[in-house]
Amino acid sequence: MTTMRYQSTREPFGQGQGTVLPVALRRGLAPDGGLYVPRTIPPLTVAPFMAAARAPERLSTTATEVLAPYLSADLPMDEVSRLLEESLDFPVPVTDLDDHTKVLELFHGPTLAFKDVGARVLARLFAATSKPGEDLTILTATSGDTGGAVADAFHGVAGTRVVVLYPKGQVSDRQELQFAGLGGNIHAFAVEGTFDDCQRMVKEALSRTDLRADGNAGLQLTSANSISLGRLLPQVTYYVHAFRQLPTEQRDRVVFVVPSGNFGDLTAGLLAKFSGLPVRRFVAAVNANDVVPEYLASGVFTPRPSVRTLANAMDVGNPSNLERIRYLYREDIAALRRDVIASSHSDEEIRGAIRQVYDRTGRILDPHTAVGWLAWQAYRRQDPDAVGVLLSTAHPAKFHDTIEPILGLEIPVPEALQRALLRPNLSQPMSPTVEALFAVLEDYGK
Repeated sequence: MTTMRYQSTREPFGQGQGTVLPVALRRGLAPDGGLYVPRTIPPLTVAPFMAAARAPERLSTTATEVLAPYLSADLPMDEVSRLLEESLDFPVPVTDLDDHTKVLELFHGPTLAFKDVGARVLARLFAATSKPGEDLTILTATSGDTGGAVADAFHGVAGTRVVVLYPKGQVSDRQELQFAGLGGNIHAFAVEGTFDDCQRMVKEALSRTDLRADGNAGLQLTSANSISLGRLLPQVTYYVHAFRQLPTEQRDRVVFVVPSGNFGDLTAGLLAKFSGLPVRRFVAAVNANDVVPEYLASGVFTPRPSVRTLANAMDVGNPSNLERIRYLYREDIAALRRDVIASSHSDEEIRGAIRQVYDRTGRILDPHTAVGWLAWQAYRRQDPDAVGVLLSTAHPAKFHDTIEPILGLEIPVPEALQRALLRPNLSQPMSPTVEALFAVLEDYGK
């Protein structure tokens, strides 16, 4: 089998030698500062898409089919299957909201967020491709759910240390305890700044070639953010998984609605489309941080500091994965506009959406899924026969302080979250500078 290669977004598409998956995983960022993408995008088999809808299979079964071309050159297929079965051992169902709206429930993993899919696979990929004596330091910036998912996935994994950076006071208390209360090999730091500061600090640290985990000495730094290829590829699988659960008569009208912050989730969906998944369109749903809708409207990308919203995990003013998206489309914004439409929604609209959906259906949406619902309502007016698949990215119990005052009720707390709430908060403060981060990392290297 031909070895799959991965190249930087700052190299000409499909040119150069690229690198293999274990190296790309450990580098996080490419040496030139770009993000890794597949050098070629393998096609998906058409037959499974056209087969009659069937009872939901395990996500791991779909993942094994979808990810085989990406992983089988570096790992035996039996190990790939085992790895994915262990990682993706929770349901990912598609449920009905109304006649034209489906909900892809991505919040049934151990930390009740869609990021469990990518983080759990990534942790096991690191373990499966580890070298003797390897001792990785994994840097992660989080605006909400990434921290909990990565911390849970790597907690207690030998040969790894996780450093979580998050903006102080800008994640929910329950999100914070999911990563700040674990201890052991998980270290949480509350940064006096924004998520964009945290993301910048991680990127600057990873740009230090003497510290990266790509064969050099040093701290062996790598990343588990959505800049990581190992986080991105597993997310492709649930688009295929959702499509397979739809009635055959709806499959030519599918629009995926994606709540978006750092735009890794949308990038995964676009990879699925490039692989052959017959999606009509994608709707990128954003909160008040509307740099991507502005980019699609004007053709000019102008990042700016993020602003705080109720949908805090999407508070990103300079989304990293837009670089991947622009690269995949060869900077052809006209082609991108044909596939992606984006809309921005305010906190006031989010509150109204949570109330309206509950009153109509009895379903409680978290703030991020509420942004998606708003974007879907805006889109369906121009495409009334479309069937929307709304990615529901987090369990509403993680955002009780926002939702309960809106609805006037108490949201039951799942057992996994109850356990997290009993932990002490072990987080430490950090100034928003890479020097402060290096001071911490140097202590680990001693």
